[in-house]
Amino acid sequence: MKTGRSTFSVSPITRGGWLRPRAIHAGWLVLLASLLGASGEDTNRPAKPEHYISYTNEINADVPWSIHIVKFDRARSDLRFYTTLGGGEVMGTDVVSAQVKSVPREVGKPLAAINGDFYDAAEDYPVRPHDVQIRSGEVLTHPAGHSSFWIGADGQPQLTNVTSRFRIVWPGGQTTPFGLNLARSNDAVVLFTFPIGKSTHTKGGVEYVLEASGTNDWLPLRIGKTYSARVRAVQTEGDSPVTRETMVLSIGPKLAATLPALRIGSTVQVITETFPDLAGADFAIGGGPALVKGGKVMTWKGWVHLRHPRTALGWSKTHFYLVQVDGRQLDLSMGMTFEELADFMVKLGCEEAMNLDGGGSSTLWAFGAVRNSPSEGEERPAPNALVVVKKNPEAAAK
Repeated sequence: MKTGRSTFSVSPITRGGWLRPRAIHAGWLVLLASLLGASGEDTNRPAKPEHYISYTNEINADVPWSIHIVKFDRARSDLRFYTTLGGGEVMGTDVVSAQVKSVPREVGKPLAAINGDFYDAAEDYPVRPHDVQIRSGEVLTHPAGHSSFWIGADGQPQLTNVTSRFRIVWPGGQTTPFGLNLARSNDAVVLFTFPIGKSTHTKGGVEYVLEASGTNDWLPLRIGKTYSARVRAVQTEGDSPVTRETMVLSIGPKLAATLPALRIGSTVQVITETFPDLAGADFAIGGGPALVKGGKVMTWKGWVHLRHPRTALGWSKTHFYLVQVDGRQLDLSMGMTFEELADFMVKLGCEEAMNLDGGGSSTLWAFGAVRNSPSEGEERPAPNALVVVKKNPEAAAK
């Protein structure tokens, strides 16, 4: 078996304009590392590699496989995870190398990133992540029951399926579940907040524009809260405007007649519970399936196991790992099945690991550049990304 490992490894051999990974001379490693470290305080400039975070390209020439790994120390209090949206402040798609530039300066400097969740695409709606996403404490999408990754209020990483208990409590006490920031069908209730964009993109139904009622908690929307909301306006044509100070409760036309009718000045409660409870989480990102639980490879009965480009994250007792496997390139890398990927995560020492979107979306960015060879010859836009950020000194001191 021919294997190799290189750090910050690139090659002049290209495919579709992209650099191909391979082992290179140590002198070039020093030069490249010095170039990557030539940065000031600008968030968008590449960060300097440090001893507590590393990038490695592992090559297995026999299969072949080209595997890209970012490893960093869990004990570093000055590092954090941050999730981005493809549209910047709002939903949409963009390549990972562009999404890292949207990380606010006050959050810190991006060190590494991978593409995130699978996505939903609906006519007339922005592309949205398929499952839960939390960014700086704000919940952007509701849990859809799939595997998700977050760090709890106790500081411990978590990976499990998360379900939504989001609901509206009407003035008479009746409750109705709702979705958050997704295409509203004719028989559904959806709550829209600013990350959806300037308007709800809906047609027909009944929409209640909600504002804060009294001095209770208000936006941005967070998990595990009960919000008291007052109806500011009632609309029946759809496509209501959404602002940073308002939410819109949208009811499909088939369902509207069965629910209480509200007037301007009416109040409702908006409850954002989940199971398990994600209250206090600074970030969360969905994906799946889970690859490793308790150090054991998961099983997938009835699945067809094919090799594709893959993206995953995982952790051991001491480190976090971001992993990307190139694929669909016969002369470079075949890709992995879920079982092969899970086996590799265990080999790294991961006790827990989760798959993220793969295929053409599979991307790993580190220290200022995309390190893998995307299967389509260039980066494919993604709905979100998971970014490792070095906090600025003020944030790190908190």
